Amino acid sequence: MSMIPAPRSRPDAPAPPPIGAQTAARRTLSNGQRVLLAGIGVLFVGGCALAPAPTLVSLVALLSIVYIAAFAERLVLLHKAVRDPGLITISPADARAVPDDDLPIYTVLVPAYREPEVLAQLLASIARLEYPADRLEVLLLLEEDDEETLAAAGAGPSPAYLRVVRVPYSEPRTKPKACNIGLGLARGDLITIFDAEDRPEPLQLRRAALAFRRLPATVACLQAKLAFFNHEQNLLTRWFTTEYAMWFEQMLPGLVRQDAPVPLGGTSNHFRTDVLRALDGWDAFNVTEDADLGVRLYRRGYRTLILDSVTLEEANSDAINWLKQRSRWYKGYLQTWLVHSRQPLRRCREMGPAAYLRFNLFVGGTPMLAILNPVFWALTLMWFVGRVGFVRTLFPTGVLYISLVCLVAGNFTFVYINVLAARATGLPGLVSRSLLSVGYWVLMSLAAGKALVQLIIAPSFWEKTAHGLGSGASAAAVEPVSANPLEASHANA
Repeated sequence: MSMIPAPRSRPDAPAPPPIGAQTAARRTLSNGQRVLLAGIGVLFVGGCALAPAPTLVSLVALLSIVYIAAFAERLVLLHKAVRDPGLITISPADARAVPDDDLPIYTVLVPAYREPEVLAQLLASIARLEYPADRLEVLLLLEEDDEETLAAAGAGPSPAYLRVVRVPYSEPRTKPKACNIGLGLARGDLITIFDAEDRPEPLQLRRAALAFRRLPATVACLQAKLAFFNHEQNLLTRWFTTEYAMWFEQMLPGLVRQDAPVPLGGTSNHFRTDVLRALDGWDAFNVTEDADLGVRLYRRGYRTLILDSVTLEEANSDAINWLKQRSRWYKGYLQTWLVHSRQPLRRCREMGPAAYLRFNLFVGGTPMLAILNPVFWALTLMWFVGRVGFVRTLFPTGVLYISLVCLVAGNFTFVYINVLAARATGLPGLVSRSLLSVGYWVLMSLAAGKALVQLIIAPSFWEKTAHGLGSGASAAAVEPVSANPLEASHANA
């Protein structure tokens, strides 16, 4: 294992290509968005002062329509995914049939910060990858002041393909900034990212390399599926597992089938390196750089497909830790939505009206509806418990019918989708727990509210998620768990 500093720490080293020019999320709002938001605020305050009842009724009606549109979109995605998920499937025999010399050089980026507990398990998982060592490059991207993880990296085995890169201190201290440094140093024709707690299926790189060979050059990214190895730990991990099954088995395949922008997962996304460099890498100021990159790929005419290969991760088993992680995800979705909502007419022409609408409903709607949910829950509770008069005023007959559709059909839709996702995993106990998912929605709303506050006061702050809390998370298991059919490719590879 070699240890190399990032370019700034070694001025005599050859300068890497200029990577990381994407910094759109550095500004939360553009000037145009500030003016628009101020204008909407003035109109709303003026409306409330001059005609409060019609103004508030119109707002409730508008939000109810957005809710219905979001519910309908989820049902369409589910229908598309169930009929034909469009997964890219490479059989184990085909993956292994490619001669080693015909495989491209593959770079694996591993950005990690304060992860000494899980580093040994990660390196063991990478060692199990069925990819020739002389065609593999693993860049372990560690902050220069992270002495504990640096020490853990030095204490482990030292395969020739592994290099430790010291990421120099600079703001923002984010995963995409570290990945941009890795991208500048990468030698591979293909590149992927694994997080510190990941357990990728051993054939994943071979499957991706062969898939890219078979697919047209316009397919620039393959997103592997993600699942959890500690799904049975507690109620929270069961909810999280169901959500991931819904996300990677229904929602993302549905977006692919709809030819819509695909917000990528944060790990196990595989890229053509030249395309990634042409896009100037990741936005260092966006805390869900993966979602932003998926949208930018789509805007540039590239496609993302779903690879039928699974990476196991650790589901957050602690509610506080989960809130930290989820609030960062929601904040990043809000950043991505705001960035790609600048110049909306131009974005609509780039994506097409239908795809742009789906982008707004999915990327913008996901955190915004989670923020608004408690408001409507409170109004519903106020009416059924106290028959508060002003609630009746907000819901005249027409708006009441729309809102009832949201209340009954919308909530049923989300429970139904969760139950389908839980049932598809084949894991005992998930279906019954998914019927209690309203508790999970409350946590989502807490995280979304926290995300909105942080978007205002600390937009690029990367709140660290602690790993190694899951059952078996720190153990360097010989083989990943394969009880879940979503993970069966680990056992069958």
